[in-house]
Amino acid sequence: MTTTPFTGRARPSRRTLLGATLAAGTAIPLSLAGRASAATDATGATTGAGSAATKTPAAPAHLIIPPPTGPHRVGTVNLHLVDVSRPDPLTPSRPYPLMASIWYPARDTERFPTAPWMTPGTFQAWLADVGFDPTSLPVPDTAGHLGAPARRGRPRPVILFSHGAHDHRSDTTTVVQELVSHGYVVATVDHTYDSFTQFPGGPVLSPEQTVRVPESPSDFAADLRFLLDTVQDIAAGHNPDVDRQPLPEGLAGSLDLDRVGVFGWSKGGTAATLETIADDRVRAGLAFDGPMEPTITTDLHKPFMMMSAVFTRESDPDAQEFWTHLLGWRRYCELEGAEHISFTDSEGLILPAAGILGLSQAQVQGFVGTMDPNEGVRIQQAYPRAFFDLHLRNRPSRLLDGPSPEFPSVKFMA
Repeated sequence: MTTTPFTGRARPSRRTLLGATLAAGTAIPLSLAGRASAATDATGATTGAGSAATKTPAAPAHLIIPPPTGPHRVGTVNLHLVDVSRPDPLTPSRPYPLMASIWYPARDTERFPTAPWMTPGTFQAWLADVGFDPTSLPVPDTAGHLGAPARRGRPRPVILFSHGAHDHRSDTTTVVQELVSHGYVVATVDHTYDSFTQFPGGPVLSPEQTVRVPESPSDFAADLRFLLDTVQDIAAGHNPDVDRQPLPEGLAGSLDLDRVGVFGWSKGGTAATLETIADDRVRAGLAFDGPMEPTITTDLHKPFMMMSAVFTRESDPDAQEFWTHLLGWRRYCELEGAEHISFTDSEGLILPAAGILGLSQAQVQGFVGTMDPNEGVRIQQAYPRAFFDLHLRNRPSRLLDGPSPEFPSVKFMA
């Protein structure tokens, strides 16, 4: 593992935005729609929304990631992995550990519980990191059913996902479960020392605790390569989980390793780019607002799409430089009025949160920009699927040909 810092000209992350909001006296959990807009203090008086440390929340509502639109039910399984080819940078005498998830079209899902967005421990650590009472809110549910058997049929294309800095593997579940509902298998991974993650029976790890281990986009890309190796092991009939937890029935036969794609957000978008360039098994790559730093000067002949909001070609010389090295099928578009975090699950839950918290339009726009969040969710669901449908299934889509009246915020650039 390298120790090259990711300096990045980084724009404000969700954590930074939340911290600024808390400092201003307004508690707004971007990915949580279940907090009460008013609370009752110890004297029985009702008070407006404020710092989580000074309010007693009402019973939170049920929270859920925006549901997918496809015909297939969604299954998921968590994997505890160990990469024996790399030492753990904190304990070099042991191999490098990772947590991952595989999402897949499933059947008989009614017999299996829905998967939480994060484990309770990581979710509480994530809340505490931005200044909230870690026990005051429930973990959002997803559309995935834990351990459900895989849907029968021909093997399905496989897509890898890489999260952003100081983040977690669940943060684009809207995109992941949408792809799965339309027949893809998606594998996600926590980049161990730059994420909120928890190993079975172990403590929660957070980026603050592991600041001694700076991870570069190249390190993230190495995690993606290992993740693809793991998917290959499963397809060959092996169980890579170090705790030997059983794999879902039929999962091995669901994996088509001849049709592999990758996408990522922010730092993970840069990692997805590097993985697309370096790994011959990957056929196509997609980057959500990737800074493309350190500067990428390697020519790429595979299909690649850049979707930007903040790290645009106009504002980011590294993004513009990388664009000139895309020599195969390529597309570049900007989400007008979006913010960096508009590519995450925050986009789909900000409006319910605003309704419950009584937030103004200006407050909502301070987090996710002026683009309609409902359109933002539909963009997350439509464009990645159109891209991978074309390049992994040979199914053309007009969405990739240019502007669409259905998505006025998506601006295509030559």
